[in-house]
Amino acid sequence: MLVRIRKKDFDFKRTYLMGVLNITKDSFFDGEEYFDTDKAVKHAFKMIKDGADIIDVGGESTRPGAEPVNPDEEAKRVVPVIEAIRKKNPDIAISIDTYKPLVARKALEAGADMINDIYAGAYDRGMFETAAEFDACYILMHMQGTPATMQNNPSYSNEGIINDIKKFFEKRINSAVSAGINYHKIILDPGIGFGKTTEHNIEILNNLDQLRGFGMPILAGPSRKSFIGNILGAKPDKRLFGTAAVVAYAVIKGANFIRVHDIKEMRDITKMMDAMIGKKPMQAVV
Repeated sequence: MLVRIRKKDFDFKRTYLMGVLNITKDSFFDGEEYFDTDKAVKHAFKMIKDGADIIDVGGESTRPGAEPVNPDEEAKRVVPVIEAIRKKNPDIAISIDTYKPLVARKALEAGADMINDIYAGAYDRGMFETAAEFDACYILMHMQGTPATMQNNPSYSNEGIINDIKKFFEKRINSAVSAGINYHKIILDPGIGFGKTTEHNIEILNNLDQLRGFGMPILAGPSRKSFIGNILGAKPDKRLFGTAAVVAYAVIKGANFIRVHDIKEMRDITKMMDAMIGKKPMQAVV
């Protein structure tokens, strides 16, 4: 399988890294650190230098309990950053982390190539229509509830969380394709930490390879999340090695993309894991 994003061919012979760039004041790890446009752009290019394949730009925190941001304000935060990155680097893939059509459209017009949607298009069908219009890649993420409520006693059916997630993806993939999104430009993210307990997250990781049956790339986003902190008894700034362990395991279990804050360190992890397991190109389902 081959996916072309911007000017880069993603052939999945190795694991690809997506760098987190939060233009927010309240993100759980780096809130307000890159709220300034110049600082955000500088950090983006540091991540590119460190080995990021995609820069994921977001203007609204989706941490547990986070409050929504007005679409105009969100666009005001992300568009100048995307424009500045694109002006200096015409080749790097850029993702917009949003679930709002207005923000997605302005980001794609500014030079973004893909949409990373925590609601998998369910918040507003206009997201799928916008993605189809721009022929953008689309990350469908699974989430239970909303960022404000998702950690309020999350629960799943007796069939198990991975089966519930598979059923969810079947519906969202059908909706996306029906709206005109290219089947081969869809990426699946099981949503680690989004409406899941620590045990749920571990169960997802243990069964991540079950999602390969869709024939679509899999993205895992464990970076410094609370389930790592719960296990280690560590705050976000002390979860680097815990994140590294989860990233290594996710690669073994079939993740094609890893979304992380710490690109340089995770590049070493994924490169070593790819070499040890003999990473092979994934096969698409026709």
